Amino acid sequence: MRTHSLRNRSALALAGVLLAGTPAAYTALADDRPSAVPTRGKAYVETRLFFGTARPDGGPAVTDRQFTAFVDKEVTPDFPDGLTVQSGRGQWRDAHGMIEKERSYELTLLYPESAAKGGDRKIEEIRRAYEKAFAQESVGRVDERAQVDF
Repeated sequence: MRTHSLRNRSALALAGVLLAGTPAAYTALADDRPSAVPTRGKAYVETRLFFGTARPDGGPAVTDRQFTAFVDKEVTPDFPDGLTVQSGRGQWRDAHGMIEKERSYELTLLYPESAAKGGDRKIEEIRRAYEKAFAQESVGRVDERAQVDF
C-alpha cells in the first residue's frame, strides 16, 4: 500500500510542477534528441491550455458564451491562423487541497518553432488574463514539438 501512496504523491508533485511553473516553450525546444516523428511538414510547437470553469469564490461557472468571448478577445488576435477548442470534464487539486471537478475547455494552438519565443509571451498573457477575468487559481499548459503539414 505504501508504494501506491508514494506513486500518487509523485504524480501529484509532477502535476503541481507542471501547473505551477511558468514554462518557456522556446527553452524546452532547444533539445536536439532524435524524434520518431516522420519529417513531413514543418517544425511547430503545439501548446494546449486547460481552462476550468468553476470559480473558487463560489460564483457562477464560466459559460460557453463567456469563454467564446474570451477566446475572441484574448486569443484570436495573437493566434489568428487558427486554434481548436474542445469541451471536457476535468479535475484538479486546488490550493486548499480539495479535489475540484468541473466543466473545462482545452484550447490547442499550433505555431512555428521560429515563433516560439514570442508565442510563449503571448500565451502567458492569455493565461493571466483568464485567471484574472474568471478568478481562477491556474490555467494548465502543455508544450510539445510537432511536425505540421497543412
